[in-house]
Amino acid sequence: MCGIIGYVGEKNASSVIIDGLKALEYRGYDSVGIAYHTCNRIEIIKAQGKIANLEKKLKKYIITHYGLGHTRWATHGKPDEKNAHPHRIGKFTIVHNGIIENYESLKQLLNGYKFKSETDSEVIAALLDKLYSEKNDILKVLVQVKKLLIGSYALGIICDDIKDTIYAIRKDSPLIVGINDGGNFIASDVPAILKYTNKYMLIGENEIAEISNKVKIYNDNLELVNKEIITFEGNIESAEKNGYEHFMLKEIHEEPEVIKKTIKPFLQFGLDSLKENMPDFSKYHKIEIIGCGSAYHAGLIGKHLIEKYGNIPVTVHIASEFRYQKVFTDEHTLVILISQSGETADTLASLRKVHGMGIDTLAIVNVVGSSLAREASKTIYIKAGPEISVATTKAYMAQITILSLIALNIGYTNKIISEKKALEIIDSYEKLPSYISNMINIDYKKIAKVLAKKNNCFYIGRGIDYALSMEGSLKLKEISYITSVAYPAGELKHGTISLIEKNTNVIAVITDKNIADKTINNIKEVKTRGATTIIITTDKIDNEFNPADYKIVIPTTNDFINPMVATIPLQLIGYETAKLKGCEIDTPKNLAKSVTVE
Repeated sequence: MCGIIGYVGEKNASSVIIDGLKALEYRGYDSVGIAYHTCNRIEIIKAQGKIANLEKKLKKYIITHYGLGHTRWATHGKPDEKNAHPHRIGKFTIVHNGIIENYESLKQLLNGYKFKSETDSEVIAALLDKLYSEKNDILKVLVQVKKLLIGSYALGIICDDIKDTIYAIRKDSPLIVGINDGGNFIASDVPAILKYTNKYMLIGENEIAEISNKVKIYNDNLELVNKEIITFEGNIESAEKNGYEHFMLKEIHEEPEVIKKTIKPFLQFGLDSLKENMPDFSKYHKIEIIGCGSAYHAGLIGKHLIEKYGNIPVTVHIASEFRYQKVFTDEHTLVILISQSGETADTLASLRKVHGMGIDTLAIVNVVGSSLAREASKTIYIKAGPEISVATTKAYMAQITILSLIALNIGYTNKIISEKKALEIIDSYEKLPSYISNMINIDYKKIAKVLAKKNNCFYIGRGIDYALSMEGSLKLKEISYITSVAYPAGELKHGTISLIEKNTNVIAVITDKNIADKTINNIKEVKTRGATTIIITTDKIDNEFNPADYKIVIPTTNDFINPMVATIPLQLIGYETAKLKGCEIDTPKNLAKSVTVE
């Protein structure tokens, strides 16, 4: 959730750290701080709110070559300077992402230490100082600390006795090491280092990183670990706005190219590529899909397509529920886990739960080498590139594209889809980027003006259209702060229609021709009660009937690519409404990009 950046090198560390913090703003935060070494001491400066507030406090002329920075999203303690990171006790200065579950009991072991904050993180600094005073060996102390901490953590650590060096450890929270000739980094995510380097290492669970003019990675036995240096495929421009007003808008405009990159490995040589580059699904009689937020909604799209065309039962679970419920699986079950970051805490916990039962897993993930990607039995990478806006757009688009290809693979392999039909479907994927571009170029401002006038909105749909409605509703509520709820259209009669009154906004997704007339009847029902109605439908259905006050018409395609085409208006309606209301679109309040704690 929070952002960590650390630097040791030839450049001015305070400037490098500020650059890194700005690149991590997308993760969400409510306070910020920096610690740097200058004049033979560690200086710490913190601020509530945005990084600009911190910059105002920084001295203009600082000579420093190593330090730590942190953007905090409050969990323990309110968002103020006292609770902001870095924290310092004794000889240790730390920044921490995650949650320490046993911090209260650890305090009992730390008699004599006084705590200034309400955080769980400050306890870590005291624990390090106590153990170091006993052992005087930083590496052995870090091994012991890992055994004592219960919970999740990514830690950047400075010890007063060891100059020009930063230490880092992690468990269930992401952390990388950036490599550069002029200096080395630790960071929560790749965008933080891209201004200076595109080369990095992944710190493994429970490994210890020692960052100075060299990088050393140790295991629990304090043996050096030989780590692969990864080269990030993108560039700094991919993590910048490039003239767009918001990252969210930029990332929506990137979706046609994302589609091309995502489908290429599976379709470039037709059906042969689909069979060779997809996992073998033939042994599975049941599929479980697990995700959070938009990833969960993507799973619902996958469920409809896989069941309809693969003839395999699919159950979709919210990860935070799945990890605590009884699971009914066997060797013929595949569990698919979906996460943009590959570090989502509840999704990772669900993966580890089913792994303990010996169940096969498939990760659909954006970040190469992330925890989910490394721990799953099989991995399919989406090709979305860095996604900076908190509200996912292009990653969700790539996720549902992969799920539709899985449905096509299973359907063709199981002979439910003929070769002729499969080739026609493959041809439609080639046209998909142009369909998406056309939908992006539609003006959605008129509908945004209608939605922005009210504080609530309902989305309705049936079948796969209901799954699309859920994602559309989430986009609207998370960036415009309008109370928005998605319902299966047939459930309106069972209580919800009592909330419909004059000028209530109701958005209906109607793309499935087989059940379109049912949802159209629901639109009539809410119109008779004074609702303002907006329909997202296909040109074929629109030609037959249109009872709405406003409409968005998408081209009639097929079940496999239709969800991707219909997604664009749902994303841009949310964007334009939030923009009209003056909301912080890329970093909506209280939200974080990568949810690495429960």
